[in-house]
Amino acid sequence: MLDSVQARRNNLLGIFWMIASMAAFAIEDAFLKTVTKQVPVGQVLMIFGLAGLIVFAFMAKRVKAPIFQAHVLTRNMLFRAMFEFFGRLFYILAIALTPMSSATAILQAAPLFVVLGARVFLREKVSAQTWVAIFVGLAGVLIILRPSADDFSALSLLAVVGTLGFVGRDLFSRTAPSSLTKEVLGFYGFSTMVIAGACYAVWDGKAFVSLQSHQMLMIAAALVAGVFAYTALMTAMRTGSIGAVTPYRYSRLLFGTSIGVMVFDEQLNAPMVLGCAVVIGAGLFIGWQNQRRQPAQ
Repeated sequence: MLDSVQARRNNLLGIFWMIASMAAFAIEDAFLKTVTKQVPVGQVLMIFGLAGLIVFAFMAKRVKAPIFQAHVLTRNMLFRAMFEFFGRLFYILAIALTPMSSATAILQAAPLFVVLGARVFLREKVSAQTWVAIFVGLAGVLIILRPSADDFSALSLLAVVGTLGFVGRDLFSRTAPSSLTKEVLGFYGFSTMVIAGACYAVWDGKAFVSLQSHQMLMIAAALVAGVFAYTALMTAMRTGSIGAVTPYRYSRLLFGTSIGVMVFDEQLNAPMVLGCAVVIGAGLFIGWQNQRRQPAQ
């Protein structure tokens, strides 16, 4: 009885941390979207990445996790860095150049792509019901994008590419050796952001600008929100059961769309709402299927 009560408490605490994490990620997106209206995207990426890698370097030092080790240069970790590069770059471009609500909505398809990628790259088994849910979820993404609509913008594909980059990063993170702690992976994730920012700055050709105090404050606020979000996410996954806390990842959609509507005056339309419902429904079904199979494993 006591064990069940404690498990329930842990799950509630894990759910709290998961929701807090998703809210913080949405706040991070909002600050980055605001500052990229005034500062070149490449410059923002470089500054944000540099500040982040310093934070995670201190965190790694605190837990005595060596940053420079041979495992960093293995093939899978290099693939992880490559996917992180595209994920970071294209998602912040999506945040900067497209409505925040639509970019957040497309990002919700990440769990579907993770399951698909796990089958293709990691040879994990996928049931027939899960395959159906994956294709239904991908149809939901198409409803959000509406490629045949008159007002379709190719810029919407930035969020798709960014999401695929994050999916690849997450897949190869599952193959990371235990010596590469979350602090070490965070350090290299933000290092990749610096490289992505530098590459985009060269391609974009825009001159860097002198940062005003309010712009520096927005970047600092985005960093604080991002570090808190990452830490809260890790806490959530380690406090409650995966089956209990994972569905609350979708609360990011609520926070992201709310900020988009209230702060950036974005408009939600019926196809986007329908597409979001389809994607979230498919993701929750896959999560329920996985949870139901766990006792038999």
